[in-house]
This record gives sequence, structure tokens and C-alpha cells, in this order.
Amino acid sequence: MNYLLDTHTLIWAITEPQKLSDTVKFILENTDNEIIVSAISFWEIALKHSIQKLTLEGLTPEDFPKAAIDTGFRLLDLDGKTASLYHQLSATYHRDPFDRMLIWQALQNNFSLISKDADVAKYATEGLKVIW
Repeated sequence: MNYLLDTHTLIWAITEPQKLSDTVKFILENTDNEIIVSAISFWEIALKHSIQKLTLEGLTPEDFPKAAIDTGFRLLDLDGKTASLYHQLSATYHRDPFDRMLIWQALQNNFSLISKDADVAKYATEGLKVIW
């Protein structure tokens, strides 16, 4: 199976794995699964760090791509086609543009999204598969 990590899930997987649910830990440890991290998450980490909404103990935003690769995760770029079709995500359960693009990438690629965010889970109405 292919799973896309929400940004908080990525951060916790690298820095505080005890915050992950048992289900998520099982998925991340199963080598049959492909765990994917979007460039959107790196952008979100960098932006929130720069405006001091995110504190990273012992890490910088630049450390996350290598940490993700070292953990065995695959990186996903945001391509022009996916970005240009984003307007087709009509549901607006919340306005966080990072979450909405991650949701859109998951839908476009048929990935399950690993997220604890209750607002993200509402996008099941759009066909999103959310795991926590």
C-alpha cells in the first residue's frame, strides 16, 4: 500500500514516534508499504519554523528531507498538473492550504493519508482514505 504522511505525522515519525498510534507505527514498520512525504510538508515545516510557530529540537527544516530518506520514506514533488487541478477540490472543511494540497495529492495519486487531524478526516466525503 502507498501512504502519504501529513506534516505532523512526518515530524512525529522522525522526532517523537511515541506520539504515533499503534496502527501508524505498524504501517511505518511494514516494509511492504511505501511511505511517501510530499515537498509540501517540507515547505510547511520551513514556513512555520520561520514564523516561530514550530520549534524543532535539535533539527532544522533543512534536515527533514534527508531524515525522511534515511527513514526509508519516498519523496514526492508537487508537479504542475497536480497543482493546476487543485481547484477541483471543492470541499472546504478547513482552509489550511498545506493540508488541502496534501489531501489533493493523496486523492490524485490514490494514496491513503496518515493524519490525526479530524478536519482532514472529513474529506472522506471526497474519497480520501485517512488512517490514524
